[in-house]
Amino acid sequence: MSGLKPSLVELIRRTSAEMPSDVQEAILGALEQEARGTIARSAMEIIERNIQMARHRSQPICQDTGSIHFYVDAPIGMDWPGFEEAAREAVMEATRKGHLRQNSVDPITGMNDGTNVGPGSPAVHLHAWRSPETQVRLLLKGGGCENVGAQYSLPVEGLKASRDLEGCRRAILDAVVQAQGKGCGPGVLGVCIGGDRATGYEHSKRQFLRLLSDRNPLPELDRLEQDVLRTANQLGIGPMGFGGKTTLLGVKIGALNRVPASYFVSVSYMCWAFRRQGVVLNPAGDIQEWLY
Repeated sequence: MSGLKPSLVELIRRTSAEMPSDVQEAILGALEQEARGTIARSAMEIIERNIQMARHRSQPICQDTGSIHFYVDAPIGMDWPGFEEAAREAVMEATRKGHLRQNSVDPITGMNDGTNVGPGSPAVHLHAWRSPETQVRLLLKGGGCENVGAQYSLPVEGLKASRDLEGCRRAILDAVVQAQGKGCGPGVLGVCIGGDRATGYEHSKRQFLRLLSDRNPLPELDRLEQDVLRTANQLGIGPMGFGGKTTLLGVKIGALNRVPASYFVSVSYMCWAFRRQGVVLNPAGDIQEWLY
């Protein structure tokens, strides 16, 4: 795949600088919901200007590169070590070019070597499938929104949250209340019901790969998504916690089997700077199609 590295660099540039159309539509819709002359309206207008400037100048939407996640679906037989090597090289080149801020640090020493590459960075999630095409999705998840993620082990007596969907609802809304606009709201929730502590969080982040406009194919989860979104936006937290009608732009919920002893609800939060993009690659590694 001779074209792989340049394609990944371009994927990184576009993800960092250009808001996906589904997210931008949600932000514009939210802006119109906020009353003129309010701090919430001003916050949304600043967000919209930031998005336009980043796209026009091809500069990062946010100064926080965040954690770098590649999600790869590829044919059986792909050179996985080769892909991971190309991903690391692409991150280093994109960082040198200014598409990514240099903000990946060693957890022991606190040193930053300026490459954004090290143990766990970038994170490459590989999945083999029987389709002949290769799809690569990229998620840049800022640290501020990562800080307000939460995980609940049901039941939680203080929330009167039992091991059922109503208990999940109470836990998810508690995570919204606890965030109080931190994490650069308005944001999007990715949720996993079930799994274990590790797989639950991982699956909750995968929900961010869905379009904000989609509907959950499971009726029970679809109702829960719409309920949480509607209720959260009635809490009055609003953009950046300034009050208003827009606390969340979307809620996406998945589910994994659990063992009887555990019932986890894992909540990941994505800020308004929702940096997600994806491509379909041809056999040479060149970009054939954009996914968002």
